[in-house]
Amino acid sequence: MVRVRFAPSPTGFLHIGSARSALFNRLFARHEKGSFLLRIEDTDKVRSKDEFLEEILASLKWLGMEPDEPLIFQSERLDLYKKTAERLLKEDKAYKEENAIRFKMPKKKIKFNDICRGEIEFDSEVLKDEVLIKSDGFPTYNFACVIDDADMKITHVIRGDDHISNTPKQIAIYEALRLPIPKFAHIPLIMGPDGGRLSKRHGATSIMEYRQMGYLPDTLVNFLALMGWAPGGDREILPVKDIIKEFTLEKVNKTSAIFNIDKLNWFNGQYIKDKDSKELLELLMPFLKKGGIIGEDFDREKLLRLVELYKVRMKTLADFAGYVKVFYTDNIDRDPEAVKKHLENGKSKTNLIEWRRRLAKTASFDKDSIEENCRSTAAELHIKPADLIHPARVAISGTTAGAGLFEMMEILGRETVFRRIDEATGANR
Repeated sequence: MVRVRFAPSPTGFLHIGSARSALFNRLFARHEKGSFLLRIEDTDKVRSKDEFLEEILASLKWLGMEPDEPLIFQSERLDLYKKTAERLLKEDKAYKEENAIRFKMPKKKIKFNDICRGEIEFDSEVLKDEVLIKSDGFPTYNFACVIDDADMKITHVIRGDDHISNTPKQIAIYEALRLPIPKFAHIPLIMGPDGGRLSKRHGATSIMEYRQMGYLPDTLVNFLALMGWAPGGDREILPVKDIIKEFTLEKVNKTSAIFNIDKLNWFNGQYIKDKDSKELLELLMPFLKKGGIIGEDFDREKLLRLVELYKVRMKTLADFAGYVKVFYTDNIDRDPEAVKKHLENGKSKTNLIEWRRRLAKTASFDKDSIEENCRSTAAELHIKPADLIHPARVAISGTTAGAGLFEMMEILGRETVFRRIDEATGANR
């Protein structure tokens, strides 16, 4: 049975590149009906922190990538590493040097067939004898990795191609210990738009930062799956069950994937738009409370109407608070340029005051009645409806962009709309 693992070090937060490696491992395991395991490589006692471990586990859980078996911690397996190193010493395959144990690298050609890249060959003549146990008693990465993968019965090692140079060293250790060698698949790294390594300058890199910025977990899973892999055709928006069905390591690209924040925003917008409004409302609540838009008591029905109105416009959950702030404040900051263009231009104010007068006579203040009144008023004034719509939008929202004006006016209500028009036109002075 296929068994794969993701092995993060708790020396930093889970970033996009590592999350993609974890995802590819899990997708492959699910496609092959195998197991996805998680090993914590915490032998760096100086840099390993509990806060990083907690964040890594929380990020994986949020992305739906919890392991199928209990966690394994390298720090709890030190005796196993030392025992194995002692065995290599006894077999004259290693030697001691200044309280460290070094592996005698055999001088030969080391070949392996990489699932993603084909056959790769190294000449071990250029490889130094590998340290197995450091002078502080802790194992090196390559040694612990081999022991753990063998002990966990890992069948496939799927990781970034920055590990390719480690593979011949690990194969040599596998062979020295007469352990079964797993299959290797090295996936290209994710690069920034400028072709350099992905970093902070390209935007947030930790998974929790993306969560705090208002991205959905389904978005990131879909987006990351397509960074270096494609299902064929022009399909992009794919639920995880469909990705699992299609995913194979042979389809992984050999070239680096380029991180594109605009593409990520597009993906997120699509997932937000397709989400059930009631479910979306619950996801938006923390952002609204953090932004001071709502408190503990609020009109849920009004908020749900706003979700329906703005879900097609949002790129991130954080966008929503900015969109709806105008519905929860009496202080409207009107854009000076918009005021100049749409309220102080010709007869804009006069026309808007006239429309406000006619609206006051309507029995209903729903969007259809408001629109009908707008169009009939424009016709009688021999102007275009836009000549009323643009000034009204600036008057009630302070900007020229937003959701449909008539829907906004209905939700704001007659009293608020009239008060804002009066303030903007000076009709109340």
